[in-house]
Amino acid sequence: MTTQEKKAKNTSGEKMRIKVSAYDTKVLDNSVSEIVDNAIRFEAAIRGPVPMPTKAKKYTVNRATFVHKDSREQFEMKIHTRVIDILNPTSKIVEALSNLSLPSGVNADIKII
Repeated sequence: MTTQEKKAKNTSGEKMRIKVSAYDTKVLDNSVSEIVDNAIRFEAAIRGPVPMPTKAKKYTVNRATFVHKDSREQFEMKIHTRVIDILNPTSKIVEALSNLSLPSGVNADIKII
């Protein structure tokens, strides 16, 4: 078997990509472990969770309303993300993950590639 045949064999089939993001890492890790546990329960092949780079949103606000432009406050929000790939998902896995209730503050995007 040549390397091209191996690549074609590995890329065939569907893949479900779950991108989970949150502001708090503890809540995010608990949610990711729930997703992985549900996928393992249905004997799915999993890649991940892969931690993605943390995005930081920075905001600068004037302290005073009218004067004193040099007096400012700076705020920062960090968004942590994880990516999980489930290879060749079955309908049971898709249904179990869509019915999964995640805590508030956790955003999960599910795409089938």
